[in-house]
Amino acid sequence: MADLLTARKSTKAPKFAWQDLALEVIKELNIPEFKRSAVFKACKQNPRAKILVALNDTKELCRTGQKWKYFFKIIGL
Repeated sequence: MADLLTARKSTKAPKFAWQDLALEVIKELNIPEFKRSAVFKACKQNPRAKILVALNDTKELCRTGQKWKYFFKIIGL
């Protein structure tokens, strides 16, 4: 029984919807650690629809290379 309790991981759920959206963007575009805070800032300051459009455009238009750079170019518009 003690092994079960020690092996269990505790993960915090995001408080806000934009935090959950940021985690989704980070996961899908393989955002590096040093740019994670920029994704959270973009998701907090922009509407969800704009983030989703930028994410879909990035996945559609940038097939190779570093997708996260393209994402930030689209969000900056």
